[in-house]
Amino acid sequence: MNLQQLEYIVALDIHRNHARAAEHCHVTQPTLSMMVKKLEGELGVKIFDKGQPLKPSAAGEIIISRARQILQEIRNLKEFVRNEKDSIQGEFRL
Repeated sequence: MNLQQLEYIVALDIHRNHARAAEHCHVTQPTLSMMVKKLEGELGVKIFDKGQPLKPSAAGEIIISRARQILQEIRNLKEFVRNEKDSIQGEFRL
C-alpha cells in the first residue's frame, strides 16, 4: 500500500469514473485501474462495487474514509515541516 494508491481511491470516490479520476491524478486510466486492483488484492477486499454508477463497497467506504484521514495527516505534516523550516527560534546574543 502506498500514498499514491490512497490518492487514486479518493479520486475515484470523488469522480465516480475511472477516466476522470485518472485525468485528475495525471495518470492513464489503465494505470489507475491497475493500482486500485493491486490495493484491493493486497487488502483482500473490493473497494468499489463494479457497475454503473461506480460506488464504494461497504468496506470501501471505510477504507476511503481512512485514506482521506491519512492523506490529510500527510498534508498537515508537510505544512508543519514547512512552517518549522521558515521559523527562527532560539537565543541570539550580541
